[in-house]
Amino acid sequence: MLVAVIVLLLRQVSANWMYLGVVGVTPTPGPAQPSAGEVQADSPLTEARALCSSLPGLVQQQVAECVDKPGAIHSVSDGARRGIQECQYQFRNERWNCTTKNDEQSVFGNILKRGSKETAFIYAVTSAGVVHAVTQSCSSGNLTECSCDSSRQGQHTPEGWKWGGCSDNLQFGLNFARRFVDAAEKVKPPTTKNKRAWSIRTKMNLHNNEAGRQIVASLMRMQCRCHGVSGSCELKTCWKTMPSFSEIGDALKRKYHQAVQQVATKTRKRLRRKSKTKQGLPVSKGDLVHIHKSPNYCVHNPAEDIPGTSGRICNKTSHGPDSCDLLCCGRGYNTQVIKHAERCQCKFVWCCYVKCKTCETQVDRHTCK
Repeated sequence: MLVAVIVLLLRQVSANWMYLGVVGVTPTPGPAQPSAGEVQADSPLTEARALCSSLPGLVQQQVAECVDKPGAIHSVSDGARRGIQECQYQFRNERWNCTTKNDEQSVFGNILKRGSKETAFIYAVTSAGVVHAVTQSCSSGNLTECSCDSSRQGQHTPEGWKWGGCSDNLQFGLNFARRFVDAAEKVKPPTTKNKRAWSIRTKMNLHNNEAGRQIVASLMRMQCRCHGVSGSCELKTCWKTMPSFSEIGDALKRKYHQAVQQVATKTRKRLRRKSKTKQGLPVSKGDLVHIHKSPNYCVHNPAEDIPGTSGRICNKTSHGPDSCDLLCCGRGYNTQVIKHAERCQCKFVWCCYVKCKTCETQVDRHTCK
């Protein structure tokens, strides 16, 4: 009964702020210039309120964060875009290929209405995207609210090196992303009748948001530079930098394959492992968690925004998820011979032109039935 209530409740779930990754953030026109004798007060604040109030899908706390740090909202948009693009790259060869839609209510369609491990990945990768983009903006000097982290600069260590340069200000990125991204999950839907079901899904989303942030923190690495005569490295200065976002995506994809299914306890609103043999094992902050099994992504299902795999290009020789056997779900595939004509064997003829031959190649393209 509880599962049915949760599924019904999730019809109302959306992740509207992610839409900024599709449409971007366009500055609103500035206020009109004051006429003679008039005083224009609080123009930066007025512009920030106008911009933040015009953005689609933000809850009240997110608007407040935007007004407080208006420069960071561009990084939020960039971070959402990074998350969406990385999701599509990581799942480009799988049955669910992270399909998106230009929908203000939910970029990922009805997929987010189900608490599957695909949903867990979406929340984690977009949350990580915001951390990555905001932190990067701090280090590059694009935000007035923060800069790179020089708090430990000049301090020596027993290992014979000292902190130098300017580290990426990860803490600012984590704190901002935690306030902004998590705010969307803390707003109770007005039509919620089952508080327990809403709480279960909220806990799942908040956990996966944090998991994405923890991945970024765990992949921070040290960079060092040697100083000394003839490269002797008598002294070494070091600082911390973030990984590339593709590294974060790779790490989250591994977490996706190890995602933990959880259920709510009868007496409390907390989650625990569904597997009875592993109920005693702790779930770390970096693990992805989900509460529902994944739906069938093989067959087109408009109600669930599942496009199916019919017509997808598959790899006949592969043994991975992009193979024709797996991607086509046992339905078989069609083979089409594609001819390509291109210029080749080009030579310069004196004087003064290039003479080429036309070469034709044939490629077999396999598509799922």
